Amino acid sequence: MRFTLANWLTVSRVPAMFAIVWLMDRGTPWAPTIAFWLFIAAALTDWFDGMIARARGEVSSFGRFMDAVIDKVMVIGLMIALVVGDYFMGLEAYAMALLLCILGREFLVSGMRMAAATKGLIVEADTSGKIKTFVQLNSIGWLLAARMFAKDYTGVTYLGDPGFISFIHYGGIALYMLASILTVTSGISYFRKHGHVVLE
Repeated sequence: MRFTLANWLTVSRVPAMFAIVWLMDRGTPWAPTIAFWLFIAAALTDWFDGMIARARGEVSSFGRFMDAVIDKVMVIGLMIALVVGDYFMGLEAYAMALLLCILGREFLVSGMRMAAATKGLIVEADTSGKIKTFVQLNSIGWLLAARMFAKDYTGVTYLGDPGFISFIHYGGIALYMLASILTVTSGISYFRKHGHVVLE
């Protein structure tokens, strides 16, 4: 198997995640802004890698597998960083409980996929899984944006306004809660469709 451009884009999300988490922990000016835009770039690769692979006829089992795994690694890694980085305005205990639900779902679905693979079956992401990932990425983006505006745009018209920042912040928390619900419900959907591979 040759490493294609699409595969490189997929794998690039792992070092990007580490860089974003490191920047989230910095107290230096513009670190939140760089973290936010690096996250946007990483999230866009999730769309571009599949598009490029299909356009070039380079869709592979490795690409499909790694895309799903790396999405989970990046999302969960950044969610952990958000919880421990005081991004939830005193609601960290609730955010952690929801994160544990997300972790449990991801491990269960990944285990089901491995069981399916041993039988020569491939369980690919369905619509509910894609929507779940989209909302997860949006929740992370909104929370990073709130920190960016609060730290790097203080005094800037509109962007540095406390009301605007609160709207973005609470919007991110609401999206995080929605992402948690969708993660659990999509997991239930997966097991209804493919649970037979672990029950046989």
